[in-house]
Amino acid sequence: MSRVRLTLAAFLLSVATTVRGDVSLNNMFGDHMVLQQGIRNKVWGKADPGETVTVTFAGQTKSATAAADGSWSLFLDPVQEYGGPHTLAVKGKNSVTFNDVLVGEVWVCSGQSNMQWAVNQANDPDLEKAAARFPNIRFVSVPQVGQQEPAWNFEGTWQVCSPETVGDFSAVGYFFGRQLHQTLGVPVGLIDNAWGGSAAEAWVKRDKLATHPTLRAIHERWEKEEANYENAKAEFERKLAAWKAAVAQAKKDGSPEPAGKPDAKQDPAGRMKGNARPGNIHSGVLAPSIGYGIKGAIWYQGESNAGRAYQYRDLFPFMIRTWREEWGLGDFPFYWVQLADYKAEKAEPADSDWAELREAQTMTMKALPATGEAVIIDLGEGKDIHPMNKQGVAKRLARWALAETYHRPGIACRSPLYKGMEKDGAKIVLAFDHVATGGKGWRPFDVNEPIGFTIAGADRKFVPAQARIRDDGRIEVWSDAVAEPVAVRYAWADNPVCNLYATTGLPLTPFRTDDFPGVTADAK
Repeated sequence: MSRVRLTLAAFLLSVATTVRGDVSLNNMFGDHMVLQQGIRNKVWGKADPGETVTVTFAGQTKSATAAADGSWSLFLDPVQEYGGPHTLAVKGKNSVTFNDVLVGEVWVCSGQSNMQWAVNQANDPDLEKAAARFPNIRFVSVPQVGQQEPAWNFEGTWQVCSPETVGDFSAVGYFFGRQLHQTLGVPVGLIDNAWGGSAAEAWVKRDKLATHPTLRAIHERWEKEEANYENAKAEFERKLAAWKAAVAQAKKDGSPEPAGKPDAKQDPAGRMKGNARPGNIHSGVLAPSIGYGIKGAIWYQGESNAGRAYQYRDLFPFMIRTWREEWGLGDFPFYWVQLADYKAEKAEPADSDWAELREAQTMTMKALPATGEAVIIDLGEGKDIHPMNKQGVAKRLARWALAETYHRPGIACRSPLYKGMEKDGAKIVLAFDHVATGGKGWRPFDVNEPIGFTIAGADRKFVPAQARIRDDGRIEVWSDAVAEPVAVRYAWADNPVCNLYATTGLPLTPFRTDDFPGVTADAK
């Protein structure tokens, strides 16, 4: 064969190799993954347009044809038995095989930094890692990528839980999954996509937010910022250059470095890719996993939205509803952590955006089915927004899943919840749900008297109150300073001093009986 013909053949082969696209899958699929038991699991990927793709798993074979854009997807029949390992084989013009696949319970672990906080940063990391020999617990982490266009894939792989792998994984996620695994005796898969400091609106699809009657204000606020991006970027760079010039001059003069360095958090370029811009996390982090078979989600977030707590009353349930619609699995269980106690304790009653955010979280539980709130008003640290007791947090979340999702008898999950009030002279008498009737349903911590109540008259000025548990289980509240009380609050502060638990060991949910406008009522 002549050199010309050899060159032509090589060229044609290279073109054919370039044009042909190997069958590929989203990285939610890989060795060591866990598929959700009992549902039709979606499998998806890319191939050449018109290419037939066949998936074989646990004795079944399903096929799909790639669309014009190369995308393909199919559904496996439900597998009712837990266990494995199985092999998942995918065949088109090439073959892809995934080994050590288990069938179990899969949960998404989302939120901001308190969900992101790793086992290495929680209590007793040395002991926790040394004991983390659970080969039937698997986890995968999704990197933090903020963008407006939905991502098809992400960089990440499933890992088998071991002392060597667990340290960098979400502590709340791992401890939650471990409790399920140990209680149910089944494989557990955990998907961690938390992003520290993230705002809830970043987790929502942008176009859906833009059409919401009240939440579109968030979209419109960001539209203005986006329209001013070039000017803001130029101004930021001008200030940064001026500061750098001042630093250089200070060095020449032997002077201290000048203050006033522009805050990187205000860099417009960073904000466009950051964790507060509406839709950014939904597109860059959540989108690649939407559709993967799951049982439910756990969520720990709210700190970044506390300044707009009234808005969160709409935003949080809206986010949950949109996730459920997009996943296509119905009203899957969604359990979250109420904000912990944080910041300085205050002796006198005061307004609190954190208390209003906690209230918005509790309202969401009443608004949506298959939801639950883990109250941790006793597990925070005043000095640290990231309390280390992630084991306690995870157990309270796991109680919800075990009791409400898996219907395990004898497991308490619901914190006592304010039900109603009535006047009794100069006292207000409170009734509660989810606490045993009779005075023995309560267990005040440390001292016998209930602590953490405030009371107000028509002037709406709250003062510390006394409280007593009645024989019928109701709680009466009063203060000698308020002759005609109209409202009571409990644990209504950033970091309240309070001590009421049900005998189940779960703390009373912070509440107020009034609906006086809060400090975040007008925040948009």
